[in-house]
Amino acid sequence: MVNYYEAGLSSVFAALADPTRRGILARLARRDSTVTELAEPFPISLPAIAKHLHVLEQAGLVKTEKEGRIRYCRLEPKRLREATAWLEHYRSFWEERLEALELHLLAKRKRANRRKEKKIHA
Repeated sequence: MVNYYEAGLSSVFAALADPTRRGILARLARRDSTVTELAEPFPISLPAIAKHLHVLEQAGLVKTEKEGRIRYCRLEPKRLREATAWLEHYRSFWEERLEALELHLLAKRKRANRRKEKKIHA
């Protein structure tokens, strides 16, 4: 059985893996833009930008609309919120694990220091 939530997250993280796509999202976070405007700072062709936008759109991160000959793009934050929530769950998990490890290591260090002190005083 396919877990569509997990499949959606996989496409989001795959889309976010590329630095050009992250740059596009950063620009769209500031304001909606045309494809041409989005392409300006990148040293790649307009068709390459269009391919990146297609990946972002398939992942549900970007919405594009065509008006005449101009394609407008805007950020769709819902999928980013879902990915953030997933990451947040695991961040909490790892913080708890790391805190437990820290307490364990502190206790171990205290025991080692007590043994050293006993040897010095013996």
